[in-house]
Amino acid sequence: MTRLLSSFSAFLLTFLVLSSQINAQGIQDRYVGYYYPSPQQVELYCARLPMLADINKKRRVGFIIGIKNGMNRQQYESPYAVFAKGAKSTKLIIISKTEGYLNTVYRARALLADLSTSARTTPIFAKSKAPEELTFLDLISLLGFQSVTLSDGDSFAHQIRVLPQKHPNCLKTKKS
Repeated sequence: MTRLLSSFSAFLLTFLVLSSQINAQGIQDRYVGYYYPSPQQVELYCARLPMLADINKKRRVGFIIGIKNGMNRQQYESPYAVFAKGAKSTKLIIISKTEGYLNTVYRARALLADLSTSARTTPIFAKSKAPEELTFLDLISLLGFQSVTLSDGDSFAHQIRVLPQKHPNCLKTKKS
């Protein structure tokens, strides 16, 4: 009986750990509980531009290095950390390093708006017909990122899954 209870306890513990790593859309996220809490909300974003043809893990990592180099040139420490995770570095993660920063969905969206302003100055966007209409999420979709998660590093997390331009859910939205 003791062995049965012990086995059941181990099973229950494993189930609880795994279920805590499943986000609001039922997708397992191995970074929940390590870098950020389970996202309270998961949004879907339909890419407005196709992914660039020559994009790979090395280019995504280079993009992150470019962001970090820009952050290091500032006269002040950035209030957040940016990094990529996943086997192909397709998960962009932005975590607050400052108490009270990125602790609401509105602050997360405000940061994305700020990042959009910077993205519009990139050569990739400058070549487009209407760079003022494109966002940071469009830039990361060009680079092949599949999600961006923003968190206060404590109790709040917001995740955006970036769907490719021709994803069935995006095609349905355009027809409506």
